[in-house]
Amino acid sequence: MAIEKKKKVLLIDDDEIHLITADLFLKNDYEVHKVQSGNEALEYLTSSKVVPNIILLDIVMPNMSGWETFAKIKAIDSLKNVPIIFLTSIAEEEEKKRAYKIGVAGFITKPFNMTDLISEIKEVIRKHEIKK
Repeated sequence: MAIEKKKKVLLIDDDEIHLITADLFLKNDYEVHKVQSGNEALEYLTSSKVVPNIILLDIVMPNMSGWETFAKIKAIDSLKNVPIIFLTSIAEEEEKKRAYKIGVAGFITKPFNMTDLISEIKEVIRKHEIKK
């Protein structure tokens, strides 16, 4: 029986505490990569040629927002089908609607419950694999 490789998760968040916390809870089940800005994410994704199974993306970040980062990631051919979950302190219903309208796979409000986050990641990856 083949050993299944860990799914790759890319965390993009300017808050180091969120990166460390999420990494601690995810690293047993996932191969976690962390960056602190949209620019760093784009550089990592294009230079490393890593295609994550899922991306967790903060919306409110300096220099390049999650919205801009989302659009730039989706414009890269090899990444356009990678599901992205927004992790954000923005809880307005209008923001959620806007996010789902542009194709975000999930929307989790900070502070988040780790059990909910892990469940959402598993569900989004499962749905994405069914669509392939």
